[in-house]
Amino acid sequence: MAGVDDRIRVEVVFAAAPHQLDSTALTLPMGATVQDALRASGLALRHDAGLIDSLVPGIWGKARPLDAPLRDGDRLELYRGLLVDPKEARRQRYKRDGVKRAR
Repeated sequence: MAGVDDRIRVEVVFAAAPHQLDSTALTLPMGATVQDALRASGLALRHDAGLIDSLVPGIWGKARPLDAPLRDGDRLELYRGLLVDPKEARRQRYKRDGVKRAR
């Protein structure tokens, strides 16, 4: 029988829409991977599975592969690709609004 120390707790977080966060707390066996957590979270059942598959997983703000092992307390996040390069967006704001609003 697995003891308490043989399990890890992680949180899977996905921004389904602006200001709408889907967060799932999980308890997984030690040695679980990013992919294991994604399957256990049920995100693909609550959201478009194709969208979920196209997202980049990361742990605490750093992109990680699906086979990356998780540690107790990890926050697994799913990132969308950028729609606009941040530097280009700032240039466009500067052109449109001037210096005061470009930042």
